[in-house]
Amino acid sequence: MKNNVISINGRKIGPEYPPYIIAELSANHNGDINRAFQIMEEAKKSGADAIKLQTYTHETITMDCDSEEFKIRGGLWDGQTLYELYKGAHMPWEWHKPLFEKAKELNITIFSSPFDFTAVDLLEELDAPAYKIASFELVDLPLIKRVAQTGKPMIMSTGMANEEEIKEAIQVARDNGCKELVVLHCVSGYPAPAEQYNLKTIADISERFGVLSGLSDHTIDNATAVASVVLGACLIEKHVTMDRNGGGADDSFSLEPHELTQLCKDAKTAWKAMGKINYERTEAEIGNVKFRRSLYVVKDIKEGEAYTPENIKSIRPGFGCAPKHYELIIGKKSMLNLKKGQPFLLKYIE
Repeated sequence: MKNNVISINGRKIGPEYPPYIIAELSANHNGDINRAFQIMEEAKKSGADAIKLQTYTHETITMDCDSEEFKIRGGLWDGQTLYELYKGAHMPWEWHKPLFEKAKELNITIFSSPFDFTAVDLLEELDAPAYKIASFELVDLPLIKRVAQTGKPMIMSTGMANEEEIKEAIQVARDNGCKELVVLHCVSGYPAPAEQYNLKTIADISERFGVLSGLSDHTIDNATAVASVVLGACLIEKHVTMDRNGGGADDSFSLEPHELTQLCKDAKTAWKAMGKINYERTEAEIGNVKFRRSLYVVKDIKEGEAYTPENIKSIRPGFGCAPKHYELIIGKKSMLNLKKGQPFLLKYIE
């Protein structure tokens, strides 16, 4: 791997650090900036590292056309044209400055996914500390070039992309000055079934492309995201809302605040649990060693009497010799008198 750590706003991201959690606000403001503020406040309280926006308008991301190619068939947004969907879902550009100011007040990092050059210009004016390339834009190599030229850390989602497309996007980013990159495994379904996530891909992305890897998760609970940490995800992105039944474009597959809190907690626990390769006793085990099985005298034995299954047994606690010596002992004669309840030691063999 070329870089095993990057930094966003001073927060280091990589295998040696707790997973970086991004709360994706996306369209869940539902047209109300105060709702956006509220989501940000909840994200901060939950322990998320960053809030992420999406910077586009219905005019910059598509065009007003009702031909069949521009209509959505099936799924959450069935029947809408792309123009209609994004008109209702977009984050008004005049909101960006107050949202950035709110993030500063809350002391939480904020950045965005730009969808065209003018969005990058706006975010540069606001001094965004990083950029995210959305899955649908991974094939927009000129946009990736423009973002890379800012010199800021970049995060890319790979939903729908094949290996060659991912390779091209990474190469363009690197060729244009991006030195800090995280590539997120993603399934662009809304919601996405956990069984289609193929989380083993996360480690392969890191090895194959020499980048940090993570997960953009569109499943409806936290199991997939937490599991991804054990498979190498150093960054997790999840959509967040105040109310999954709020009726917004992305509400139905987003986490509510208490679920985001649980994700932040469980992801860090999973990361801590990975630890290192270790075959030594841990601190938590040391006190319990005495309760392992060992060989004990379970019936009084006289000097010269043979050891038998009736008077020597493997039981708890562990102050006698190891049970592996049992067959060596049985049939031998005792060198001394032994009392019931006495731990058996190898020196008692004649």
